[in-house]
Amino acid sequence: MAARSTAPEKRPGFFAQIRTLYTFTVQAYRWLPWALVGILIGGTLLGVAIGALIPPGAIWSIILWGVTGFMFGILAALMTMTRLSTKAMYRKIDGMPGATGYVLSSALGRRWRASEMPVGINPKTQEAVYRAIGRGGIVIVGEGARGRLTRLVNEERGKAQRVASGVPVTVLYVGHGEDEVPIGKLAPAIKSLPKKIDRATMAAVIKRMDSVSQTVASLPIPKGIDPQRVRAPRPR
Repeated sequence: MAARSTAPEKRPGFFAQIRTLYTFTVQAYRWLPWALVGILIGGTLLGVAIGALIPPGAIWSIILWGVTGFMFGILAALMTMTRLSTKAMYRKIDGMPGATGYVLSSALGRRWRASEMPVGINPKTQEAVYRAIGRGGIVIVGEGARGRLTRLVNEERGKAQRVASGVPVTVLYVGHGEDEVPIGKLAPAIKSLPKKIDRATMAAVIKRMDSVSQTVASLPIPKGIDPQRVRAPRPR
């Protein structure tokens, strides 16, 4: 039997990540190469213009400011590509079962506690309910046909009101209909909720809700989304 290697897995280098990020984003935005070139040229020209306007306008000053503008252009191009890759990722997972869990678990930050696994699900129709807990209270998110989510949402809301009395409960539905939140705006919508509870109360609510929640192992996880395939890689 061959010995198992103890060497740590080698991660892709910075330029490999940039190439992967570019490949992923350009599939959704074909005009991306021209936009990046325009940003680089614009940054360089702006630097040259600044160097020419600052007295005494020596050639070395123009070159130095041109290089500086080019470097800022690279930074602006990376920021633009990263933002576009996020939009492309949301467009790709929009409407896929499990997309809500992926967003809640990866885009809310440390001030919110959420799981990629649903807290309630209809095995036949794949409608699912997810939960996030933070300083804004308890947020219940329904994914699927709104009419068929009523029972699941009411059950989870009733559970939250019994276990965490006095803590505000907000219900959101993912979709493009009236009073629904598109998947790309779900995380900002939750983060914008006003703070209603302190950190100690938040920790207590998390423990209470976890103690009464159905075990994840007993829930059939929605199929249709693989975060490893749709996640937009980010340069480190």
